[in-house]
Amino acid sequence: MSARSTSDASNASTLQHPFADCVTQTGPFKGVHKNMMIAATLLVFVFVFFTGFNTHLAASVFAAARGWVESTFGWYYMLVLVLLLAASFIIAVTRFGNIRLGDDDDRPEFSTFSWLSMLFSAGVGVGILFFGVAEPTLYFDTSGAFGYPNNPYADMAGATTMGFDRAAAALRVTYFHWGFHGWAVYVIVGLALAYFSFRKKLPLALRSTIYPLIGDRIYGPIGHITDILGVLGCVFGVATSLGLGVSQIAVGLDRLFGIDPGVMTQVILIVLISVASIMSSLSGVGKGIRIISEWNIIVSALVIAYFLFGGPTTWLIHVFGASLSDYLVGFIPMGLWFPETPGPAAWQNAWTIFYWGWWIGWAPFIGLFIARISRGRTLREFVVCVLCAPTLMIFAWLAIFGGNALHQELVAEMGVGTAGIIDLVNGWDLPAALFATADGITGGGIWGWILNAMMIFLLFSWFITSSDSSTLVLTTILSMGNDDPPKRFRVFWGTMIGAVAAVLLVAGGLRALQTANMVTALPISVLVILMTISVMKSLLAEPVGKPTASTPSQANR
Repeated sequence: MSARSTSDASNASTLQHPFADCVTQTGPFKGVHKNMMIAATLLVFVFVFFTGFNTHLAASVFAAARGWVESTFGWYYMLVLVLLLAASFIIAVTRFGNIRLGDDDDRPEFSTFSWLSMLFSAGVGVGILFFGVAEPTLYFDTSGAFGYPNNPYADMAGATTMGFDRAAAALRVTYFHWGFHGWAVYVIVGLALAYFSFRKKLPLALRSTIYPLIGDRIYGPIGHITDILGVLGCVFGVATSLGLGVSQIAVGLDRLFGIDPGVMTQVILIVLISVASIMSSLSGVGKGIRIISEWNIIVSALVIAYFLFGGPTTWLIHVFGASLSDYLVGFIPMGLWFPETPGPAAWQNAWTIFYWGWWIGWAPFIGLFIARISRGRTLREFVVCVLCAPTLMIFAWLAIFGGNALHQELVAEMGVGTAGIIDLVNGWDLPAALFATADGITGGGIWGWILNAMMIFLLFSWFITSSDSSTLVLTTILSMGNDDPPKRFRVFWGTMIGAVAAVLLVAGGLRALQTANMVTALPISVLVILMTISVMKSLLAEPVGKPTASTPSQANR
């Protein structure tokens, strides 16, 4: 392979990339990179064997590693996300924002509604159902049940008793963990992948994002390691969420039909979701994934309306306005706060640092999927929409779901904090906390049954979109950027994700997997920083005033 200059990524669009050297052309591995496929599969098997057959050792090893990462690199995670947020802002407000993710006359493949639906479903999914009630409730509580202050930000603001001000502070901190900082990670990773693939004609793979820094070496061991890291992140991240989240579906099915919510039911649910996600991934982005994502938004709107108008509507609007304004004023200093006392520091490690690691760990998966659906968008449209649209929807969701739980605790008949939701959260029965809040709105009966059924549908559909998206993403990586990877490998990896979740669920190793996934965020964070440098380096080389008109005829002027 001839040497090429790495000083100017803008030349990448004219290069002939050695796909033939990277993708197997015959045999059972036809269509993918054989060595990466074998290596990724073996690593998954080794990890599952170690975690599943010696859960206590695995848990202790990963817990020690997580503790070391949090205590040593917590400040680093905080600064990385601030850096990514700043980079997103710079791209959106400068001339770079006019550049298209593709050729100058390319236009979006999907409608804005379909695009935003897929952004929301893949980027958030079941998480806001799992934590939408539990997290604000925990920050509202004042008991310190987990050995550290429930909400240091509220304490510093003087909201030390359970009232309206502490409720608003609880939502503000929840927004912080689900808001602009986290989505900035997805912005940079997704933008880098889409930019180098669609505009510079490199493979749609993680390795392409560092081409300006290492040139053709992306096709060697460095590139292989980079992509394998992304594949493992997809498998372990989705398997963790799938394994932990089916417990919430099982609780819901128990309430609706009296089905035993035990391990066997949860394994059956994993099988059903895996089969549905494989079928969806086989149909492609434009069919199964898009359609399910759109239904996610429609049913979500119905559930949100139920919680909003069935609950204390005026109070919810009031607390949403108060908490949102507090967040918009304070999210930058919140992102730069470094506690000096043990209690607040322990809280920050357990929540903020964990969340930052979780966002970073998921970034290769979500970023590549967002890139896959964003061809033809301008960089400004991409940054603003990815950073703001899902975030605002999340904030409204959290305020309505979490706000209902907080209000029920405020007006509980036996006194503030006695509605039972706080007790469920302190007992870490998070699935039950969601359904208990719904019961507080409907009082049970047929309307309660309908509401619970819609929430279970969302849990199913969001799991399917997360799983089918990850299957498409990791097979795209292994096929060196082919946006229509071989279907047999989609089936294989869809099955692998379900199998990993099921085996570790039965063996009791899901918590260890969750912790391990957070630890892997450390090397991924280094890759994300390199992506940021690569993107800025290449954007600076873009000609000033390059046409990005809205029609091909204008673009040719």
